[in-house]
Amino acid sequence: MDVQQQANEGMEKVAELVEEIKFAMMTTRESDETLHSRPMTTLQLDSDGYLWFFTGLDSYKVDDVNEQASVNLAYARPDKQDYLSIAGSAELVRDRKKMEELWTPWLQPWFRDGLDDPNLALLKVRIEQAYYWDAPGSAVKRLYGLAKGILTGKTDALGEHGRAHPPH
Repeated sequence: MDVQQQANEGMEKVAELVEEIKFAMMTTRESDETLHSRPMTTLQLDSDGYLWFFTGLDSYKVDDVNEQASVNLAYARPDKQDYLSIAGSAELVRDRKKMEELWTPWLQPWFRDGLDDPNLALLKVRIEQAYYWDAPGSAVKRLYGLAKGILTGKTDALGEHGRAHPPH
């Protein structure tokens, strides 16, 4: 996965979590207003704050995005208590050069003809707002933070949380 330099500290934290977690649950709104989530593999977080994913043109998410561009991406790493929620807007992109840049052989089972597969497309998600929760790395530090919180009422040792906005 390709994570590029970000414009501010909050987006650097988002980039760190995206790079470590890689997989997101993308939620879209269907035409009947129900929400639908599905797993997606993040291919890139570019320097402009856009996330990139491959998709099939025949996917329901493409219909959903064409009707309502708003999406949510949820990244979670429960074993380390790291979480990231991204609100954004998605658009379908058919850019051969960008597809070549992001292509990986791991996609071959879904797109048999590779980059020449007529069903292949990209989803570009413009990050509008991101919320993150990042706990200390080790279980010992998390346990210490929890004990400190119980004893003192202070939660600073339990990790950091914050909100990030890209500069677009």
